[in-house]
Amino acid sequence: MFRIWLIVGFVALVFWVFAIVDVAVQPATRHRAVSKPVWIAIVVLLPVLGGLLWFAVGRIRRSTAASRRAPDDDPEFLGRIGSISDQDERIRRLEEELAQLDAEGEDPRWGRVEPPVAGEEGAEPPAKGADLPDDDENRGQRGAVG
Repeated sequence: MFRIWLIVGFVALVFWVFAIVDVAVQPATRHRAVSKPVWIAIVVLLPVLGGLLWFAVGRIRRSTAASRRAPDDDPEFLGRIGSISDQDERIRRLEEELAQLDAEGEDPRWGRVEPPVAGEEGAEPPAKGADLPDDDENRGQRGAVG
């Protein structure tokens, strides 16, 4: 008779330790009814009964937690965002609009405005000794020593 009680006590101890560890490692989202510290206190203070309560009432099953899905895993959500052909059509229209804008020509507000040619109206006479146009490419880097 003593051996049976020893085995039952050992199994109860193993179950109690397992329940404490299980409560401690579960994320807070998988606890039902009360918070994680309260569940640890219940399991520690009521060794076998606390463990039974934890597994029966307090722990949310993986299948219940797995039912929450991200939007890209939800077929209903994916059906609402449109098909690939809708996206292809939008891309095609945008490419056509860009091609039309390119075909219209250069907009002087965005492009480089060419200076007037010498001899034309609005052109300034060249400075003495100036063989090259006055720009950074022909003078080298601005502020360079040497």
